[in-house]
Amino acid sequence: MHCPLSASSGKEFSHTERERERERESLKASLFRESGSFYCPVSIACSVLLCFTGIKGNNGKYPMSSSLSRDLIFLILQFLDEEKFKDTLHKLEQESGMLFNLKYFEEMVLSGNWDEIERYLLGFTKLDDNRHSMKIFFEIRKQKYLEALDELDRSKAVDILAKDLKVFASFNEELFREMTMLLTLDNFRENEQLYNYKDSKTARAIMLIELKKLFEANPLFRDKLQFPNIRGSRLRMLINQSLNWQHSLCPNPRQNPDIRTLFVDHSCKNSNDSLAQLAASNQLIGSPTKMEGFLPLGTNVPFQPTSVELQAPLTTWMSNLSTRTHSAVSGGGIDFGRVTNPAAISNGLGNSDEMYKTRFSGVSDRVMFPVTNPGQSQSVMFNSTNELPKTVARTLNQGSIPTSMDFHPIQQTLLLVGTNVGSISLWEVSSREKLASRNFQVWNIGASSMILKATLIKDPCVLVKRIVWSPDGSLFGVAYSKHMMQLYTYQGGNDIQQHLEIDAHVGSVNDIAFCYPTKQLSVITCGDDKIIKVWDVATGAKMFNFEGHNAPVHSVCPHCKENVHFIFSTSVDGKIRAWLYDNVGYRVDYDAPGRSCTTMAYSADGKRLFSCGTNKDGESHIVEWNENEGLVKRSYQGFHKRSQGIVQFDTAKNRFLAVGDDYLVKFWDMDNVNLLTSIDAEGGLPASPRVRFNKEGTLLAVSANDNRIKILATVDGLQLMRTYDRHSLLAGSTSEAVTKNGDTRNMVDVEPKLADEVSLTKIWKLTEISEPAQFRLLRLSAPVKADKISRLIYTKSGTAILALATNAIHLLWKWPRSDLNSSGKVTTKVTPQLVQQSSGMAMTNDLTEAKPGEALSCFALSKNDSYVMSASGGKISLFNMMTFKIMTTFMSPPPAATYLAFHPHDNNIMAIGMEDSTILIYNVRLDKVMTNLKGHSKKITGLAFSHVLSVLVSSGADDQINVWNSDRWERQNNSFLQIPAGRASTEISDTQVQFHLDQIHFLAVHRTQLAIYETKKLECVKQWIVKESSAPICHAIFSCDSQLIYASYLDGTVRVFGASNLQLQCQINPTAYLPFDVSSSVYPLVVAAHPQEPNQFAIGLTDGRVHVLEPLESEGKWGVPPPVDNGSPSCISIASTLAASGLVQPQS
Repeated sequence: MHCPLSASSGKEFSHTERERERERESLKASLFRESGSFYCPVSIACSVLLCFTGIKGNNGKYPMSSSLSRDLIFLILQFLDEEKFKDTLHKLEQESGMLFNLKYFEEMVLSGNWDEIERYLLGFTKLDDNRHSMKIFFEIRKQKYLEALDELDRSKAVDILAKDLKVFASFNEELFREMTMLLTLDNFRENEQLYNYKDSKTARAIMLIELKKLFEANPLFRDKLQFPNIRGSRLRMLINQSLNWQHSLCPNPRQNPDIRTLFVDHSCKNSNDSLAQLAASNQLIGSPTKMEGFLPLGTNVPFQPTSVELQAPLTTWMSNLSTRTHSAVSGGGIDFGRVTNPAAISNGLGNSDEMYKTRFSGVSDRVMFPVTNPGQSQSVMFNSTNELPKTVARTLNQGSIPTSMDFHPIQQTLLLVGTNVGSISLWEVSSREKLASRNFQVWNIGASSMILKATLIKDPCVLVKRIVWSPDGSLFGVAYSKHMMQLYTYQGGNDIQQHLEIDAHVGSVNDIAFCYPTKQLSVITCGDDKIIKVWDVATGAKMFNFEGHNAPVHSVCPHCKENVHFIFSTSVDGKIRAWLYDNVGYRVDYDAPGRSCTTMAYSADGKRLFSCGTNKDGESHIVEWNENEGLVKRSYQGFHKRSQGIVQFDTAKNRFLAVGDDYLVKFWDMDNVNLLTSIDAEGGLPASPRVRFNKEGTLLAVSANDNRIKILATVDGLQLMRTYDRHSLLAGSTSEAVTKNGDTRNMVDVEPKLADEVSLTKIWKLTEISEPAQFRLLRLSAPVKADKISRLIYTKSGTAILALATNAIHLLWKWPRSDLNSSGKVTTKVTPQLVQQSSGMAMTNDLTEAKPGEALSCFALSKNDSYVMSASGGKISLFNMMTFKIMTTFMSPPPAATYLAFHPHDNNIMAIGMEDSTILIYNVRLDKVMTNLKGHSKKITGLAFSHVLSVLVSSGADDQINVWNSDRWERQNNSFLQIPAGRASTEISDTQVQFHLDQIHFLAVHRTQLAIYETKKLECVKQWIVKESSAPICHAIFSCDSQLIYASYLDGTVRVFGASNLQLQCQINPTAYLPFDVSSSVYPLVVAAHPQEPNQFAIGLTDGRVHVLEPLESEGKWGVPPPVDNGSPSCISIASTLAASGLVQPQS
């Protein structure tokens, strides 16, 4: 309870008119106060930033204008907070008076740091600024006074009364007199207004509640209590862009510039410094596949360009973030900005689309778009019409009218469909199998709004407005015509689970899209309520709310360019607007061509922007925008004079446009305004059919009459479907059509009664490989003698394999580009090159202080394949992957490092598992241990980060799994593996962990089992137990799409499991890959999965060899999973087959 003896308890301070006038003048002065100049350790960063903005005053110097000064100070505050310069941070907050840090203030109050509290407050207000400020100072000094009395320190209390509280006597003499009388009491609680006073800790907490209310009511604090929404490490990113620009202007720019200082302009010079080489290295040896569109996360790393080509400048509205533009652009054009730097033109920078392709090392290697040149004529590359999906390969009977469709981004024969009755379905189009189906329902009607409940009672009919996969295919979202947006997780196969439900809009939710405005995945929705909203996918919290449309919002198109994230939105009144994630408002407002209700989309490479739609008169328009000139670049011809409904479109291969119009599918070449061709898909299309390409453009889903969907395919698409269809579980029954009364339908068109028609247990047989001819195998050779392979990994680019042997030697094989391997990816078709130093010396770990005979090998590869951290029982070594040179060594044993993992957002932060059971969070750049995590009792054997949940999962030889918060580095949960009864062993067993693609579940691997865990609850959801009489598991790993698990066993067997249900579907016996003369003691100790090819993996053997394995091209994948009957595996023959393999059934 708040102390009654206070200025807010009814004894108000009296104010004369003069005092009120002074209050108003003080308030006015505070509101128009500008920050003066200041000096701090990052002053050079400020100078670079001001240079980057290009703004100069009349004297030719860079001015500290009110707007720029404010933005700059916030950027420096962010920098100081990220660098942990806490004292400097709070000093700058106080001196600038721009951000009142409530958290810091709360800490000071709870600790009773009264002098510092007042010093901090004086940076924002004075005692006599206004009545709220006066009450704030009074409450603080009153608490200070009461605590002195409670401690029976009368002399201190008298001093506080005379120096701190007497100033209030002129405003309220009676109150001051009453406080003075407290000195006469043995216990001030005898005062009737203070009898509830408990202790100083409780009183401080109660006072904080009152103070927060005063801050919120005080006009001097209202705009200073929240930090602006700024992307992490923004200042570093701007400095990096400035350095990139300087480097682009170098007369002879080097590929790997050596930038050592910010105090002078950059100029390329020679340098042989090893650390500079580390900073400059950004690629694996050789010439990797050209990439662009990296999204820098601003991690604390050195500048690192990889190219001197420049990209075109961003739109004016993106570069000038403080300017809001609302005026419509005449002619439907968009003022996307122009090249304003004459140096860029005079230096002949060439392709302006490559600007800022340079980036930091250590930043995110998430690639947005593959590289193509949209201006290049591709007629020499393709016969246009042959590249279009025109053959009707499959017809699916949905059962209700399809309203939205989307192909899986990785498994490109999986199709999501939403319908006019609110149902959703997941199809495997190759086998025409409906894997899963869900009818619309509100998951938690009690949490829904009254408006939604009333709407559903009045009219329960709901249709799907949009269904879409997340970028990695682990989630999908559904927008409904009544209020709701629902998110599902996808675990593979038919496993879709409810994830999140949001009562998102009043009325229809018209569109949904996924985006990354921050480091974590978000989802955007728009609706009939004229609002656009951005939601956190993990928690469902609303992050942004964009208002400004005057009509229902029809669609959204999120995009990122040059690390600036933005959204295009369109409304039914023909308006197009653009937004940044800053809650400032829309930045561009213009009319769609013909004032049509339109949809916008970028080509797959993100370089070309298109819009397509229909107006109220039935006139349809599809155009390409010129982002440099802000005008319509092309307006494509070939629409029917009057379209029925709003036409839908899609893009493919960075070259083709497809539109459903006039009972046809019409195609254009992006570089030609004339209609390329049109097809009727063997008839039966509606007036404006829905169209949707798969990622590669080899399949096209088209909605058809009679609740059907037609799948059109190219030659490659037909091959893709044949590959999957060959292994369909129902291949024997669905390959034949059933004809009744002249109606030819596929078996999947009706609910199949499998038990009546075919015995699944007779169809399915475990795929067992015992001969080399049954799969593709490549044995990697090395002239260097290596002991058993203890660690194995593919590079992130998929072009090389790195192995670490127990004798501390690293082996790196890189695949060259050739006619047989144009991509340069790892393949069994081409023999790779073993990469070595020019001296012939191998990349070897330090073994000086390692214990002889103990294998403690571990390594971790940086996200951009630039360098590797590695240890073999001795010091941890940092190797440059271009030169193989050791850049540095650190952390001498004991204890020795046993596992290494890079932080997903910062290559400078590492989690290091130790032999003594601790986990060190280490900053490589600062050479500093940030924290020490303790929770295990034996050595650490596994570490895995989740960037979605912001957690670190650790496993140890103690069979324990811990979950740590990676922001605060606190333990959130822990659990022990469920070891089968009687299987506890005195032998120490390594437990490994790896996150699923959804970043929510993880795989735990133990010699006795495979287990899938849900991270938040740390709950085992699936488990596969190895029979006690069988060989234990050595190692296991997810495939790149998390649909398979590759596991190696001590007896040399390699098994392939379906990840969704842990069902065995393929077994590779050692006779298939080991020569006859090899000892029976040789077995695969480690397994590695290709980062892009889900059916390729590599094994590292105990004899020092590495093998790469792929299924036959005619097969396409590793066997098929056992069939499922009524949700459970058919038991008799399957169980016997598995038992014969030494395995038991999975447990849920």
